[in-house]
Amino acid sequence: MTDETDPRSGQKGVTPIGPVVSAAHLASGAMPALSEVEFAVTMMVNAYHRWMVRCMAASGSEGLGPLDVLVLHSVNHRGRAKTLSDICLVLNIEDTHTVTYALKKLEKAGLIASGRRGKEKTAGITAAGETACMEYRRLREALLVEPMKALGLDEGELSRLAATLRLVSGNYDQAARAAAAM
Repeated sequence: MTDETDPRSGQKGVTPIGPVVSAAHLASGAMPALSEVEFAVTMMVNAYHRWMVRCMAASGSEGLGPLDVLVLHSVNHRGRAKTLSDICLVLNIEDTHTVTYALKKLEKAGLIASGRRGKEKTAGITAAGETACMEYRRLREALLVEPMKALGLDEGELSRLAATLRLVSGNYDQAARAAAAM
């Protein structure tokens, strides 16, 4: 026990715990809360990737990685064919070769079909791909959405959090450009 007061619990004589971060040396700077966000995003991304792969496998499409699942849902979005640059822009992916590989894998699995829009190659959803996406949606509603709703989270707050994360991602993109220019 110490004479300190834990700022989170307000209890005296308790050694403070936190913030919860992956690297204390990064949290010791001017904005420790950012390290908390980074760690939470890392945990969330890994859990989300694990979820996508397992849900897709349960939907009947085994062997797909997280990027493959993201690309499949992106191609299925609004029922319109997408170009490689469309997909990369929406998903904020710089390494186009990873998306190209995912598209080839999805086409080989019969979930998408390639086409053309002028000189550009496009990817469109197939009937099998749409079925896989709808089964994923059905499982997502039952296994993820219903338990999340039971937590009583405010949907407006979740939307604000999502908007904040999208805005913060722009700062990381800008910082990455600056680091690459050094």
